[in-house]
Amino acid sequence: MNYTVSAIIPAGGTSSRFGKTNKLLEKIDGKEVIKYTVEAFEASNVQKIIICANVAIIDELRNIFQNSSKVQIIEGGASRQKSVFNGLNASECDYVLIHDGARPMISTDLINLAIEEVVTKKALTVATKTIDTIKEVQDGKIIRTIDRAKLYNTQTPQAFQYDLIKDAHIKLYGQNFTDDAGMLEALGQTVYILNGSYKNIKITTQNDIEIAKVYLSE
Repeated sequence: MNYTVSAIIPAGGTSSRFGKTNKLLEKIDGKEVIKYTVEAFEASNVQKIIICANVAIIDELRNIFQNSSKVQIIEGGASRQKSVFNGLNASECDYVLIHDGARPMISTDLINLAIEEVVTKKALTVATKTIDTIKEVQDGKIIRTIDRAKLYNTQTPQAFQYDLIKDAHIKLYGQNFTDDAGMLEALGQTVYILNGSYKNIKITTQNDIEIAKVYLSE
């Protein structure tokens, strides 16, 4: 490749919905959730991996990845958005992938495909077509059924031309967005869809750990 690619992995959350332990440090078959995630990126064409960590687990993460040459661990921010911004400031590259640390089922093949596609598309997000019937509800009553043929469930990684997403973070700093693609949408930029995998779930509860155990053992 004649361009540089970094990955930013926000890991600054408190895992309040998961339980007493941080979900990223939960072990599946003796390996931490965050370790599965990072290993997929280590095996990819990404050259640098920046983990934006909660200060409560930063020492433990440094211990886990002490022998990982691609990995840099920095302090995350008070929100996911601020953590990503810290990661952007720590990385000068041509393209950047942003991925949830709690999505350990991401595949190296999908990461590499995202890298290939972002070179021409400049902004994309991995997503899967919505398979459930979606209802719009108000005051406990169904208002309408939304046409699911037009709906996708957004996942990560999301991949961007570095200057494009860095500029969006600067312009929209302090505003509340649930993902980075939404920031570009707010600025009128085009964001493309890259078909993902239904296995690429985000671990949020203890039940998700049980699902992950099945997928990771396949």
